[in-house]
Amino acid sequence: MQKIAYPHVTSDPKICGGSPIIAGTRFPIRSVVQYVLHYGLTPEELVGRFSHLSLAQVYDALAYYYDNREEIEKDIAENTEEAVHQHIPL
Repeated sequence: MQKIAYPHVTSDPKICGGSPIIAGTRFPIRSVVQYVLHYGLTPEELVGRFSHLSLAQVYDALAYYYDNREEIEKDIAENTEEAVHQHIPL
């Protein structure tokens, strides 16, 4: 199978715990998915709220999600408020 390039998506273990992010930002792909698919914002509205993002970046993030849905859904589940609090020692 041919590897697909996502020019606006990268990951770095030093940024957001290695979760996929929009290149040149600290904006996780999981956040794009949550804003657009879960909260109902259009990509244009998302760019309006986060002016450092471009439409190309948002659409590339969504393409990455659809091609790697299981990975991103796992990332979303691991980064809910409840999941994060479970890993914080009291």
